Amino acid sequence: MVVEDKSIENGGSIHVDKGESRFLTVICGPVRWIKMLSKELHWSFVFGVVSLYGINQGLGGSMGRVATEYYMKDVQKVQPSESQALTAITKIPWIIKPLWGILTDVVPIFGFHRRPYFVLAGVLGVVSMLFISLRSDLHLYFALMWMTLSSAAMAIADVTIDACTAYNSIKQSALASDMQSLCSLSASIGALVGFFMSGILVHLVGSKGVFGLLTLPFALVSVVGIVFSESHVPGFSYKQVNQRFSDAGRAMWKTMKCSDVWRPCLYMYISLALSLNIHEGLFYWFTDSKDGPLFAQETVGFILSIGSVGSILGATLYQLVLKDHPFRGLCLWTQLLYALSGMLDLILVLRLNLRLGLPDYLFIVVDEVVSQFIGRLKWMPLMVLTSKLCPHGIEGTFFALLMSIDNAGVMTSSWLGGVLLHVLKVTRTEFGNLWLAVLVRNVMRLLPLFVLFLVPKGDQNTFKLPSEIMGEDPEEGDEKEECRSLEMASLVHSVDRR
Repeated sequence: MVVEDKSIENGGSIHVDKGESRFLTVICGPVRWIKMLSKELHWSFVFGVVSLYGINQGLGGSMGRVATEYYMKDVQKVQPSESQALTAITKIPWIIKPLWGILTDVVPIFGFHRRPYFVLAGVLGVVSMLFISLRSDLHLYFALMWMTLSSAAMAIADVTIDACTAYNSIKQSALASDMQSLCSLSASIGALVGFFMSGILVHLVGSKGVFGLLTLPFALVSVVGIVFSESHVPGFSYKQVNQRFSDAGRAMWKTMKCSDVWRPCLYMYISLALSLNIHEGLFYWFTDSKDGPLFAQETVGFILSIGSVGSILGATLYQLVLKDHPFRGLCLWTQLLYALSGMLDLILVLRLNLRLGLPDYLFIVVDEVVSQFIGRLKWMPLMVLTSKLCPHGIEGTFFALLMSIDNAGVMTSSWLGGVLLHVLKVTRTEFGNLWLAVLVRNVMRLLPLFVLFLVPKGDQNTFKLPSEIMGEDPEEGDEKEECRSLEMASLVHSVDRR
């Protein structure tokens, strides 16, 4: 398949064959691949993806995760089931991502749809992290409030860059998989570095000190807003906001009624919700001196960082081998492998690895690598599918809606996992039934296979929504696409206008 980009600076055309990106990746290396994406999509977009996914969410998110776990366990001294439920609350800003999406789509600030929201998110994140790190004896619920605000800052930045990614995935469909690979690889590499540093930093400066260091990734988000390439929207009338909100709502409802949209959305929610999250129970057990292996802070960070290698390998394998395969087949095999990989946790908790002569440290490293590897393979095709379900004009809003459905599934998974830990009486010091919680989780991971028919059979490169949903005239095609207003979803390449 050949895609023609008519918006190059010199007015010519660049043809991107779908096999070219694979050739560039394998033969010419990652640098050529990134240069190609920068040329086709503008360097500021690539810089934004690397900064937000790689540094803010990858590095900062992984450091924040470990710091939060030790903060809840050692500073606030809460039970694992309570920690599971409370940290899930901080994900609420990700559930209301459509609100951030519709704001960035229809309400420009100083004539820009994207740039001010990056700056705003960065400032909010810096203030939140400073408040947690500098206040001593902060009440649990106030700490939770500031964590939720920092999560909101990350969600606003995320939905803004997601809108740009969704827009580019539609405009240059042949590069959709490459863009998702860039996002995933950036996040995985950032997580690898962040997890590796997190345990050491928690040991050196404490969990509150790590929160202080997290002001730097949020400050970078504001930098992205300053340098991001976007056209100015002159003479915007804010009296139009209500009408635009209404128009966006009708467009979203029309799209959601399409069976090609709501069916995969339902599958993604079910798949995530039924993969019960019992991580806090396992974390408390890992660091327990009586029943668990008593891993030190540096060891926990190192184990998680090695696990990120599995995530990188998964994203790489997808980019090189699996990105042209049908959606449904990939979802089938990755879900099966995801359920089977959970049995490694069961072996570890039952200490069967010691009977086999495998020390805890070695076995958990293998467990984490395999889990992250399969988890990334499971996630990648769903992200590509999500980016292709967004209609023109409300890319940011609709992509945010789809991701909020996914985040609702993640939050449901955390709450159900917390309930499971509570029912089985897994506490800070009692882990007798932790093995049963792991077994129940593994069985639940098989249930999404019964609704696999909701996932489209189509190929990842050729799948697209009907033209009436995408807002395209099948007879006029590209000519109409060039003429239509992009005011509500304005990722504009500056090279197009010089």
